[in-house]
Amino acid sequence: MFSPQQKKALLDLARSVITCHFEQQRIDKPTDAEFEAKRGLFVSLHIGAELRGCIGYIKGYKSIVGSIVEMAEAAAFRDPRFAPLEKRELESICIELSILSELEQLQPGEEPVIGRDGLYIIHPYGSGLLLPQVAVEWGWDAPTFLREVCRKAGLNSGAHKDVNSRVYRFTAEIFSEKDTF
Repeated sequence: MFSPQQKKALLDLARSVITCHFEQQRIDKPTDAEFEAKRGLFVSLHIGAELRGCIGYIKGYKSIVGSIVEMAEAAAFRDPRFAPLEKRELESICIELSILSELEQLQPGEEPVIGRDGLYIIHPYGSGLLLPQVAVEWGWDAPTFLREVCRKAGLNSGAHKDVNSRVYRFTAEIFSEKDTF
């Protein structure tokens, strides 16, 4: 668990990466030793209740700081579902970070815990991920969450039961600029 000061430092980093795209300013990278850990990480951008961008790493390929630098830029300007963020939107966005735990495979018949688990499915015909907060935001129960992660992967809604599927759960430490530190 990160302290309030650490969370603020990571959120400030994400915002400065996006701001730097529009304005020539220096990015100050925090140097906390805990930020060197390699963890899966997603950067989500919202304007009001609407998603404006979300991109990340499922597994820890880079340090937390390195991942935030790369994924903040990608969420703002390279999420294929959205037009690149415009400078006029900069003050309206709310940045959310989801720092993931290691993946743990669900056993056949096992269900995710809503509010705790995110889901990641790998199948020969597609893969998809839903963060833990998605099921809560949409009011899904566990069977619906499993069906929806299949749909996110472009698979039929029962693909999680396929012998060729691997379904993983993970937890995430989730915090955003709207939180008070």
